[in-house]
Amino acid sequence: MTELELEAENKAIAQEYKELLRISYQTLTDEDKKIIRKAFDVAVDAHKDQRRKSGEAYIFHPIAVAKIVARDIGLGATSIAAALMHDVVEDTDITVQDIEKMFNPKIAQLVEGLTKIAKVKTDQEISVQAENFRKMLLTLNDDVRVILIKIADRLHNMQTMESMVDYKQAKIASETLYIYAPLAHRLGLYNIKTKLEDLGLKYTEPEVYNDIVSKIKETKEEQDEYIKTISDVLSKSMVDEGIEFTIKGRPKSIYSIRRKMKAQGVTFDEVYDKFALRIIYKANQHDEKFIAWKIYSVVTDHYRPSPSRLRDWISSPKSTGYEALHITVMGPKGRWVEIQVRSERMDEIAEKGYAAHYKYKNGATEEHGLEIWLNQLKEALENSSANAVDFVEDFKLNLYAKEIYVFTPKGEIKSLPKGATSLDFAFSIHSEIGVKTRGTRVNGKLVPLNHVLNSGDQVEIITSANQKPTSQWLDYVTTSRAKNKIKNVLNENTKKIAEDGKELLERKLRHLKITLNENTVNELVNFFKLQTSLDLFYRAGIGAIENQQLKEYAAQKSNTLVNFFKKTIKRSPTAQPDQVYKNEISKKFDMLVFGAEQDKLDYKLSTCCNPIPGDEVFGFVTINEGIKVHRKDCPNAISMQSNYAYRIIPAKWIDSSQEEFKAILKITGMDILGLTNDLTKVISSQMNVNIQSISLSSEAGIFNGQVAVVVQNNTILKKLIENIKKVDGIDKVTRVYNN
Repeated sequence: MTELELEAENKAIAQEYKELLRISYQTLTDEDKKIIRKAFDVAVDAHKDQRRKSGEAYIFHPIAVAKIVARDIGLGATSIAAALMHDVVEDTDITVQDIEKMFNPKIAQLVEGLTKIAKVKTDQEISVQAENFRKMLLTLNDDVRVILIKIADRLHNMQTMESMVDYKQAKIASETLYIYAPLAHRLGLYNIKTKLEDLGLKYTEPEVYNDIVSKIKETKEEQDEYIKTISDVLSKSMVDEGIEFTIKGRPKSIYSIRRKMKAQGVTFDEVYDKFALRIIYKANQHDEKFIAWKIYSVVTDHYRPSPSRLRDWISSPKSTGYEALHITVMGPKGRWVEIQVRSERMDEIAEKGYAAHYKYKNGATEEHGLEIWLNQLKEALENSSANAVDFVEDFKLNLYAKEIYVFTPKGEIKSLPKGATSLDFAFSIHSEIGVKTRGTRVNGKLVPLNHVLNSGDQVEIITSANQKPTSQWLDYVTTSRAKNKIKNVLNENTKKIAEDGKELLERKLRHLKITLNENTVNELVNFFKLQTSLDLFYRAGIGAIENQQLKEYAAQKSNTLVNFFKKTIKRSPTAQPDQVYKNEISKKFDMLVFGAEQDKLDYKLSTCCNPIPGDEVFGFVTINEGIKVHRKDCPNAISMQSNYAYRIIPAKWIDSSQEEFKAILKITGMDILGLTNDLTKVISSQMNVNIQSISLSSEAGIFNGQVAVVVQNNTILKKLIENIKKVDGIDKVTRVYNN
């Protein structure tokens, strides 16, 4: 580099630094400016010999990230300093301890959080990426600002990816669409979310992106003219009403136009609401709502509104803090136009997310605002023990989910993700209420537990102390909070069944003159081709181990020659019979099922990741080859989930011995007093039997009944039939094969 070029570069760096101080959203004190200057000097020195792939000095990158943090996210000096030094520890000899000495523990903690995230390279396998995201999301427990700076870092990297090789561009872009855009959305950073989505599309589907960009340019003049027509009409009326305002035309993002084209199967020209009008008005907080509805009245005086597309986020703001009134009206030339109405305060919150809240909360500091924010986000991190890819998927659902607003019986408002069920609502109130849910009423009517809620519903939960979750409940809920709690309770239930099963097995073996000890347990585990003692006891508890099989085991045990060979090839000892809690249940995964209904469908195992029974998997509907099954940590999973979410179907391996079956029983007898009561008591008290439907009738002293039950195997059904026959007055119990 020539001296002249070097001088010009240094000038540009100094210029960028001045710009950084000038654009800061927070008011910087002299002390703040000193900290930022010091961080800038440390970063300049640390990166002095580094250049980016484009050839420019590396220091431009940390400054650009700091500018995004200062202007677009609106954080203060602590975060700006950490953003300037976010790559320092990774690239030089400076340690986190050095930064703590030079600055303060807070800045050091942020830099350390950013360094931890950077340590896992992104071009490794997806499971590593998922683990990386999970680590990143878990840093929320330390300080949410780590995530914010990381989002700013990702945005600048996306803006400067031209000089990278194609496959790296596509990989980073799909990762951005997969996690960073949803994260920015959830944090209320709508501008950044839009930029990330558009840039993500630019590198994952360049042809589509360029096509939409060129079409937007072609129609720009016409669109501007159209927007001017509407704003002229509205401006005149609002001036007459004495409202202070500005009107902006805002084109829809490229990504959202693409999403609409895809979802509705339409061309660019057929996407009607390609732009929105935004009215930003001046108001003190007391009059905000009143003026918003005054503007609504002006707009609807001129243009016919679509009542189904009115969104009032002023009365009940989104959980991200977003407030606005969205009105969709029929504009000139028969086109639908969205008009967004926001006060200046609401507009700032929409642009900056939670950073703008501090400004409007009396005496609230940046720290305090982040605390409130953090508590809202911790929900998704409740269970960090899940598989990394599942964890990221769950978190992503919680991030991106559109919200609905429902009411408790007392009229309190609760927000839930779109698609949430009445059972999700029960768990959102309290885990213990969820677990004890016996039924739900929506708007006064009794509804199934998997009833999907709509905004405005009033939901009442009916609980019972005796109620327990079943494995079906996992298909009734969508929120990760509910799923995690149900899984925990089911695991406890499995252990309880295993304890009962152990006692049952002990009794049965005693009849066969066999003592249940460690040796017997090992032999039985091998005999039934199981893996752990818990497995054995659990199967005994649900009735999957029949007396005949135990007799065969006893006969084999008495055959000394066979016994000798068994002992020779015996597996390593499993747990002691009383160590029920020490082993997890290990199911024999041998059947693949799809979707919430657990359908058995034709499929092929994909060759790119070769799934085997028991792997975490998903189904991908291909165009020519039917359903292909991939592992969740398959290297291609991220791009499939990012670009073809609508072609993915949930899949899982199950143990065919755990499958449940429906059986219909026909019951006849004499209609004596209390028979119905005795009958239902017998059926409902039997372990592992669920009643699906029941119809009872009597005529001239004869009782007729039909009961559909769900059981795991024939042994349980036989036992149920025996118990029903013992009820006084019952004559016959037969199984019906055709309903």
